[in-house]
Amino acid sequence: MKPTLLLMAAGMGSRYGGLKQLDDVGPHGEVIMDYSIYDALHAGFGKVVFVVRRSFEKEFEIFARRFGGTVQYDIVLQEIENIPDGYSYPPERTKPWGTNHAVMMAAPVIREPFAVLNADDYYGVNSFHIMAAFLQSVAGGQNKYCMIGFQVENTLSETGGVSRGVCQVDANHHLTGVAERHQIQRVNGQIRYAGDENNTVILPGNTPVSMNMWGFTPDYFAHSERLFKAFLQANSQNPKAEFYIPYAVNELIQSHTVTVSVLPTTSQWFGVTYREDRQAVMQRLAQLHKEGVYPEKLF
Repeated sequence: MKPTLLLMAAGMGSRYGGLKQLDDVGPHGEVIMDYSIYDALHAGFGKVVFVVRRSFEKEFEIFARRFGGTVQYDIVLQEIENIPDGYSYPPERTKPWGTNHAVMMAAPVIREPFAVLNADDYYGVNSFHIMAAFLQSVAGGQNKYCMIGFQVENTLSETGGVSRGVCQVDANHHLTGVAERHQIQRVNGQIRYAGDENNTVILPGNTPVSMNMWGFTPDYFAHSERLFKAFLQANSQNPKAEFYIPYAVNELIQSHTVTVSVLPTTSQWFGVTYREDRQAVMQRLAQLHKEGVYPEKLF
């Protein structure tokens, strides 16, 4: 059974100033998710699922033309009103419920182990091979999940500090928690982040951090449904509450319901958060094509 790739593409990219998921940054008009799809298929994935908003669903028809019938894919919608019967939300809410809500939208079309990642991030060839091997190993099982742990030194920005989820793991390489750290950057050859009371803390370069690349089996949908109902009860009047993947995963870890293996990768992560990042991403992708990592035509 081949695993499925779930691409979260419902974010509008307000800081970026447009639909950055479909911004052509590759040397031949590729968007970043083209590389994730290419890497996933070559690692052994069998299907792609896009989570989008209804307002730009038609824009994703480009993939039907791009794939030319060679790639199996589905498009599912994430909207504010996609909540269980009997629950409500504040009328002033303007966007859906976050990344784990996005995952839940794919429940009707996924019956196999699946990977979840951001559509506008580049994760690297090695990450997909590691993920595919894990998902194939847990096919038919339940409650054994994974997260790709990137080395923090491979996720830094050249233009300033970044926020990353620093992974806490036990002796079995299972995730026990994710601590959000801010203003992580290289200073005088050392990687540091802003600690309490303006202190700076040094991080080893190989410290694993989460870049939102997760692996689940289909039972995760039922867990998410249960946790989402509790989340809605607690946040029914909060117009900005977000049901994030780390929130749901942490609840399942703390209740000893699941284990989440942290799988190390040597891949270099990069992404486009602001318009100013675009040029550097274009240069990196052009170099990867030049080095032969990617062919001139991906599909």
